[in-house]
Amino acid sequence: MQISDIIAYLETIAPLSLQESYDNSGLLVGDAGQEVQGALICLDSTEDIVQEAIDQNCNLIIAHHPIIFGGLKRLTGATYVQRTVALAIKHDIAIYAIHTNLDNVLDNGVNEEIARRLGLAELKILDDKFDANFDSKRIGSGVMGSLSTPFVAEAFLAYLKEKMQLSGVKHTRFHQPQFQKIALCGGSGRFLLEKAIALGADVFISSDFKYHEYFDADGKITIFDIGHYESERFTIDLLQRLLTEKFPTFAAYCAKAITNPIIYG
Repeated sequence: MQISDIIAYLETIAPLSLQESYDNSGLLVGDAGQEVQGALICLDSTEDIVQEAIDQNCNLIIAHHPIIFGGLKRLTGATYVQRTVALAIKHDIAIYAIHTNLDNVLDNGVNEEIARRLGLAELKILDDKFDANFDSKRIGSGVMGSLSTPFVAEAFLAYLKEKMQLSGVKHTRFHQPQFQKIALCGGSGRFLLEKAIALGADVFISSDFKYHEYFDADGKITIFDIGHYESERFTIDLLQRLLTEKFPTFAAYCAKAITNPIIYG
């Protein structure tokens, strides 16, 4: 089996045509025609991740975030991006990124995985998109769903921390005593806040809110900022599960290295 076979399958789930215009998903390093020995799945490609792939005898890294975003003009080892790419090339390791295209599909996407962990039902897209090349109406940014029963606000906070394995959460004031309608977006989702409010969500779970953006809750919704890494960490498990179900004899590993650059004191 070749790396191209793995890529072809992943792109049936999340076609590259669904990525945002600023994104750089797809095969970023390596030869798709190479025989695949194993895949290491991660959120971020770093030197530690490449070394882990070497140690696991994996010649394919599948990352959520692209290691190359802007133009890469030299490989002198001056930055972690240059060092990571150079190390991968040196050891014939391919790097594939599946980023906003995986964010923009509901079925087997980043946001469905979060919704599944929170036990949400009746899922719908917050901001619908259309792609003539992808035969699905379930594409777009963010999702909204409902809990089977309402949670008292304080109890929901504890539930969220348990299900998403969080040590802490930044949030606005509880604007009402109970929550049931939950909107969410893995990664940076501030751009969907007004959509969540318009659809009547009780809470909006995402990350990367700036200080003044918390005021935009305006007593209409409660914002839970759970952290970028924390909101997407289970994407690793999602991709490992999908690959193992499709290719039962294929070695797909979840990375052990924690790539979150933020440390909580």
